[in-house]
Amino acid sequence: MSTVDPSARISDKAVIEDDVVIGPWVIIEDGVTIGNGTRIDAHSVIRKGTTIGKHNEIHPHVIIGEEPQDLAFDKQAVSSVCIGNHNTIREFTTIHRGTEPASTTVIGNHNLLMAVSHVAHNCHLGDHVVVCNCALLSGHAVVEDYGFISGGVAIQQFARIGTSAFVGGNAGVNTNIPPFIKAVGYRAEAFGLNSVGLQRRGFSRETLSKLHRAYKILFRSKRKLEERLSQIEEEVDCDEARHLVTFIRTPSRYTFCREVTLKGRSAARED
Repeated sequence: MSTVDPSARISDKAVIEDDVVIGPWVIIEDGVTIGNGTRIDAHSVIRKGTTIGKHNEIHPHVIIGEEPQDLAFDKQAVSSVCIGNHNTIREFTTIHRGTEPASTTVIGNHNLLMAVSHVAHNCHLGDHVVVCNCALLSGHAVVEDYGFISGGVAIQQFARIGTSAFVGGNAGVNTNIPPFIKAVGYRAEAFGLNSVGLQRRGFSRETLSKLHRAYKILFRSKRKLEERLSQIEEEVDCDEARHLVTFIRTPSRYTFCREVTLKGRSAARED
């Protein structure tokens, strides 16, 4: 049986499953679904069209499903937010629904969104993602599984962050960040593998060595991009390297970031 504070305002058209805890002054609108074991703390607002899965922790003053901050948004459009299971969403986080009709902002499972972070319309977060305090994800941004977004990071619209990538604090991301790497600086640039994160995930020394080789080919070779990718395929035999190549080859609005060196940017070019 769910526990609902008497001051909460819950639409009779919302679906609240068992063992949900709803705190003081929470607002839940029409068409919202809340899964088993989820907790929603004081003063949070869950707007229409939001689906929240099981065993999520939503801390005070969170707003989920608000209209997108998009001048082209049609207020009559029906769009949504879909959140999976076992997520922790901390204080004052905002998550906006899709901007195009029938579109969705998606957050997977086991993610941590820290206080005052923002996930804009049509973003797609995978599983085990960390978005730290005051990080801002613009519309249509993608963060793959185990991506780590440090505090104060600003990610441009449609940018992609690869699996197990790490973006350092206060970086501006206006390119794609390939999987498994660490990107730092005012305009996020590659700074080696995300070795600490990969070791914590249990990557073997052999796999790390192969990824180091793939990294050097991708970022330090002077060959054309497709030649570099083909070289990785020929010389680096592991699933992670194949995922890296697939990520780079996937059509996108942006190229991938460049490497930071002591002498400036690397000589590697996309053309």
